[in-house]
Amino acid sequence: MDDGGTLYSIGELARQTGLTVKTIRFYSDHGIVTPADRTPAGYRRYGTEAVARLAFVRTLRELGLGLDAIRQILDRELALDEVAAQHAAALDAQIAVLRLRRAVLTAVARRRPTPEETHRMHELARLSETERRRLVDDFLDGVVFEAPGSEGIRRSMTPELPDRPTEEQLQAWVELAELTLDPDFRADLRRTVETHRSEAAGTPPRPDVVALARAHAEPALAAGVAPESPEADPVVTALRTHCARTLDRPDDSTLRHHLLNRLEAAHDPRRDRYSELLAVINAWPAPSPLSPALAWSTAALRARAAR
Repeated sequence: MDDGGTLYSIGELARQTGLTVKTIRFYSDHGIVTPADRTPAGYRRYGTEAVARLAFVRTLRELGLGLDAIRQILDRELALDEVAAQHAAALDAQIAVLRLRRAVLTAVARRRPTPEETHRMHELARLSETERRRLVDDFLDGVVFEAPGSEGIRRSMTPELPDRPTEEQLQAWVELAELTLDPDFRADLRRTVETHRSEAAGTPPRPDVVALARAHAEPALAAGVAPESPEADPVVTALRTHCARTLDRPDDSTLRHHLLNRLEAAHDPRRDRYSELLAVINAWPAPSPLSPALAWSTAALRARAAR
């Protein structure tokens, strides 16, 4: 008998397609595939086209399409490409949700937060773009008050999570958002911004003490100079001289006390962490951390103050 006349029982069709008898019977009952004939005893028999039809149905089901949509595609009531596009868009939305959940769960596994912190992390991950912007604006309003040059500072501190963030960017956003909600971090950063503005005031703007300490300490760090060692003496002297000239103050014990207090106040590892997270979110180059230079400078100043 040629292929056009071949008929299959449900069992034979199951072996041909890899589907179960129960599944084929279900599809047959719901009009997805129809029998070409029946035996005198009433058993269903299917033609060769049923094999191709069931293979197509299996593919669409594995892609996640529902039976109603599949039936309409098979009956040509819906175009496959249109359904595929709609389904792909729906999957994109589901994938975005799953990535958010994975980011939160990864952060929870790494940081072992309390139940309350876990809930807050989950809520922060689910914020819409508008809600994220509102949270960041509130943070920056409290830290970078309106003043000449504030727009540039705001831009340099603003996270811009992309439409399709990576898991690393999502995790960075959750942690950065938590930092922005920390009142102690906000207060510390506001004091830093205020001090920076007062020290940089003038025409042309002057480098602030923190920038000067970094410029002097980083070469010493790179050279392996210990802050308490005699080799650090000329570095500390140069730093004090530079700061005295910049601040227009004598290089005396008052200035040295001011420098030590200023650098200790600025030495907050959370600032480096904010910068690191911001760079990940905005896909910027990784920033050079400030903390090592400040730690070296304060240790060097403190060692000489104790002499």
